[in-house]
Amino acid sequence: MFNRLNALKPLLLTLAILGGVFLRAGDSHAAEPEQALLAGGCFWCVEADFEKVPGVLDAVSGFAGGTVANPTYKQVVRGGTGHIEAVLITYDPDVIDYRTILDTFLRSIDPLDDGGQFCDRGDTYIPAIFAMNDTQNSIAQSALAAASEDLGRRARVKLLDAAPFFEAEDYHQDYYKSQDRVLTRFGLETKASAYKKYRQACGRDNRVKRVWGDAAASFIGN
Repeated sequence: MFNRLNALKPLLLTLAILGGVFLRAGDSHAAEPEQALLAGGCFWCVEADFEKVPGVLDAVSGFAGGTVANPTYKQVVRGGTGHIEAVLITYDPDVIDYRTILDTFLRSIDPLDDGGQFCDRGDTYIPAIFAMNDTQNSIAQSALAAASEDLGRRARVKLLDAAPFFEAEDYHQDYYKSQDRVLTRFGLETKASAYKKYRQACGRDNRVKRVWGDAAASFIGN
């Protein structure tokens, strides 16, 4: 009997190891992607910034907070729809959490300016956080309070309830890296080149650095 058990030990050990592997595989699973809806001026810039952030799976330019369904870009910038240029960010919560998303966002804009952002003025470009649930709302309040304390002045970023998000036209998606050529005030340029010139002329990165100093998001100016 003893010899028989000894002979079975390798098989029993193999079964035990395999059983443990299967149990661990059943317990471990990737978290479902989560989303944040943020407005920080020109949506091309917010999209470009967040697609550099580890853990962000996608960033889509569009509009939120208005009263017209499926608005066009021309309708929104003309005014009267109530929409704000916004970006829907999809991220992996196993890599980055909502608070980090917000801290990064606030340090990549001018949270002291509620009249627009940088060279883009008016209600279409005001900074805002659209909280999608009570948890996000609570986290956003904390992030805004911390930003205000760090700056020594109140962050004037609106905290709004969730609102329908409408994706902007294909023309606006991934504008910052597109090689499509367009006629701009700089002449005939690729969208990527026109974007860089627009961002520099708008003074976005310089203003963020003046506001935040060394605390500015790491991708600012890069």
